[in-house]
Amino acid sequence: MRTVLRRIGSDTRYLIAGFPLSLVFFVLAVVGFSAGVGTVVVWVGLPILAGTLMMARGMADVERRMLPEILGRPVPRPRYRPAPERAGAFRRMVNPLTSGQSWLDLLYGIVSLPLAILTFVVAVVWWAGTILGLTYPIYGWAIARMPDNHGLAELLGFGDSAVVEVAFNTAIGVLFAVTLPLMLHGAALVRAGLGRAMLTGVAELHERIDDLAQGRAAAVSAEANALRRLERDIHDGPQQRLVSLAMDLSRAQRQLKRDPQAVEEMLSQAITSTRETLDELRALSRGIAPPILTDRGLAPALAALAGRCTIPVELDIQITGRFAAAIENTVYFVVAESLTNVAKHSHANVCTVTLSKAGGVLMLTIGDDGVGGAHTAKGHGLSGLTDRLKAVDGTLAVDSPLGGPTVIVAEVPCG
Repeated sequence: MRTVLRRIGSDTRYLIAGFPLSLVFFVLAVVGFSAGVGTVVVWVGLPILAGTLMMARGMADVERRMLPEILGRPVPRPRYRPAPERAGAFRRMVNPLTSGQSWLDLLYGIVSLPLAILTFVVAVVWWAGTILGLTYPIYGWAIARMPDNHGLAELLGFGDSAVVEVAFNTAIGVLFAVTLPLMLHGAALVRAGLGRAMLTGVAELHERIDDLAQGRAAAVSAEANALRRLERDIHDGPQQRLVSLAMDLSRAQRQLKRDPQAVEEMLSQAITSTRETLDELRALSRGIAPPILTDRGLAPALAALAGRCTIPVELDIQITGRFAAAIENTVYFVVAESLTNVAKHSHANVCTVTLSKAGGVLMLTIGDDGVGGAHTAKGHGLSGLTDRLKAVDGTLAVDSPLGGPTVIVAEVPCG
């Protein structure tokens, strides 16, 4: 109930205050634009137009500050093009004329007035109908008994009784009161929608472009870091072991006839080294999408990951079907990196992995009962996950106080 009342109050303020603001905006915009265009031939019009656009920018900022309360989310402020650093006084003065958003602000001041009037009338009519209707039982009896009074109920053929008149008008008041929140919010959303389209639409596109650019940069960075780490791990691990193995085999070949017993010992060491190399290669392969993920999807691939983990993993997969390859790869790598981090650092007894879908978002939750202290800072096991998730517009949250437990939540849009 409190939320409804708060919404009614904010919508009412927006609609009632919007009419005088739109009227002032309209008058200043029309007068300034007309004066500027009319005198532009003698150059006086340029500073007038520039001043009018700056005024429109200020009035538009007032409107933009009111939009979040109605839309329920923040709206970005457009990036107005600044004047060049070494521009002269005249160039700086007319700089607003070069900004497309400034002209949109001015156009909004002109076209928004009819809508502001309409939504203002809706607010006034519904509030008047609610107040007058609900309070009619207080004053309606006196009006109904006035001579030559023909009430609404009588005009509609319901009779001329005072009781009927009071009941009829009260029912109308109840109807207005019941529909008041819907009508006010609908009118506010219509007016706010025009403001969002004209005053923040370009800014939202710029923000989206920036997000995509950051996501692409994050994907490139994550991929480059993964490749460098894989190259370093191969160089420091399997490659060194293989070089040592080749040298051992060459030495064994040279001593095959002279000392067969020593050769047998060398071959035994070579077999042990081969097994260790294979184990390292299997561990490194977790950074590469396995065939089971490509062929069968997330559920079997995650089950295989859980089976290879050195601590018990409780797996709860609540999804069916396939997703885009980039999404499946991202979820797989997040789980693989997290399980590796758990096995190396957490000293946990059990780990839980839950994957579900809520709306158009995949929710991945990984928890353990270990010592905690996990975070995404550089140099730690989870450092690359944020960039990898950002590449698919995903987010990562890590809650890991010292002493545990640790909970990692990743959200990945999938639809």
